[in-house]
Amino acid sequence: MAVAVTSCSFSVFASTFKLHGSSSCGQSRLTSPPSSIGVVALKSMNPKCNLKRGSSSSHCKSDSEKDSACYKKSPRRSKDDGISGTAFKSFGTQRKEKKEFQFDSREQQVEPGDLQDATFLNAVVKVYCTHTEPDYSLPWQRQRQYTSTGSAFMIGDRKLLTNAHCVEHGTQVKVKRRGDDSKYVAKVLARGVDCDIALLSVEREEFWKGTEPLQFGRLPHLQDAVTVVGYPLGGDTISVTKGVVSRIEVTSYAHGSSDLLGIQIDAAINPGNSGGPAFNEQGECIGVAFQVYRSEEAENIGYVIPTTVVSHFLDDYERNGKYTGFPSLGVLLQKLENPALRACLKVQSNEGVLVRRVEPTSDANIVLKEGDVIVSFDNVRVGCEGTVPFRSNERIAFRYLVSQKFAGDVAELGIIRAGKFMQVQVVLNPRVHLVPYHIDDQPSYLIIAGLVFTPLSEPLIEEECEDSIGLKLLAKARYTLARFKGEQIVILSQVLANEVNIGYEDMSNQQVLKFNGTQIKNIHHLAHLVDSCKDQYLVFEFEEKYVAVLEREAASAASSCVLKDYGIQSERSPDLLKPYVDLGDNQALEQDFGDTPISNLEVGFDGLLWA
Repeated sequence: MAVAVTSCSFSVFASTFKLHGSSSCGQSRLTSPPSSIGVVALKSMNPKCNLKRGSSSSHCKSDSEKDSACYKKSPRRSKDDGISGTAFKSFGTQRKEKKEFQFDSREQQVEPGDLQDATFLNAVVKVYCTHTEPDYSLPWQRQRQYTSTGSAFMIGDRKLLTNAHCVEHGTQVKVKRRGDDSKYVAKVLARGVDCDIALLSVEREEFWKGTEPLQFGRLPHLQDAVTVVGYPLGGDTISVTKGVVSRIEVTSYAHGSSDLLGIQIDAAINPGNSGGPAFNEQGECIGVAFQVYRSEEAENIGYVIPTTVVSHFLDDYERNGKYTGFPSLGVLLQKLENPALRACLKVQSNEGVLVRRVEPTSDANIVLKEGDVIVSFDNVRVGCEGTVPFRSNERIAFRYLVSQKFAGDVAELGIIRAGKFMQVQVVLNPRVHLVPYHIDDQPSYLIIAGLVFTPLSEPLIEEECEDSIGLKLLAKARYTLARFKGEQIVILSQVLANEVNIGYEDMSNQQVLKFNGTQIKNIHHLAHLVDSCKDQYLVFEFEEKYVAVLEREAASAASSCVLKDYGIQSERSPDLLKPYVDLGDNQALEQDFGDTPISNLEVGFDGLLWA
């Protein structure tokens, strides 16, 4: 019996992959197993193929897919039963029904062979995770749990490394060594969503007896041999696949909707390989397997997180005692290939990128202006295509230099402003997302006389389905920059019917802009305004001039009845019980739409952005 897998929240940054033909829709899968394999589809603002920024749900199928190798087992009902668009579709079966497993004939698993006794194989373990995701539509509860398997490996200091998507929303994580029949409980020390890496530890002493950690190797070169080791779909024992390094460049990380250095290989990576190491010929680990790209027009395209990104993650954790994330410059740029454009901007040489927009929440907003031309980053010259030198006879995207920095680091930029060269310093910090891609804890919510308010997030958009969210709200999520840290788009997600809210029952997924005439900054601000209100009426103003009015005392009296009728324990999430701290930014909050989608990408390359 086939088992359907849904709502695994594996994000896909749609703009990263070139799609041929206007009718195809990119799909992405991350790399960890269920009793069925999850297929993640990209969405678009294109009417033919809804390409969704950083989200995995889809209304269209396509030949091109980016797979997550996470093998999942789930008892949950698939969302393709006519309920809504589904992020994952089952095309595998439970292990007992081997005849229903589907494999790509071009991706044959290689038996260990002469590697059977290699000691480094013993450092690779199998990960078993039980996931319990939040229910973003009903934020006071969680969805039914499901299980998945992936891979991990030992790195020293009694720690394990795996992919972040393998343990996302994990309520229990267990690991098992090669050749052992015992599973050990593991603790998640840190998760890097943007780089798709997670750090685990195991306390049990016997788990570490006789083990040796893997050694990290250098960044490989093209055509270097590579061996991928893990526990993919098709069996319970360790599996080895071989190939070569095909490409090294800045690539899209599907889970984190970010763009970092990646290694493309032609070795088979299948569901369950996620978190497993990739080795060079010397037995050194050169990276972590995490995703693949599949299409009828391409084959054998797998991706490995290089050791440079892994080292950045580990150094960040050691420096701060937690993971803080990769920094962003906080600008949207345009290439300067056209000579007339360079001449108009008074750029004499064939170099530089134009600053189109500066994010209000970034430190670059203090020193950079629209129309500036960035010609160098820490004394490294930036080409007119937005690239910088990389090793010998290679060039790489300019944002690679930004990703080498840590949060709080200072970068020195050489810029041309109105024809004059100057140098400025910018503090780099992780980007502030108006609409977050991931929510680690339970979503915030506030229930007022049956009116359910919650912040807009990508998981909520995925769960609700884009059609029910509405184009205007989607446009704000895709095209709007946060004006200050802590800003949120607060929406009325649904109305729990009660006598006090008669006439409002059909309202859903509408942004609330004002409460009693005051602009709303975030959901905590809304809760504070409601709690401190002494007026006779509670007046909520929504988009398109919709208004909902409740009598304050009647609403307060009805709240307990609504909670009892719908079996809800609290009228608000725990984070809203804390005292409200004013953000101190009282500027107008009217949303400003840009002319291009807002993304992590500082530079857009032809065919790689918003296919």
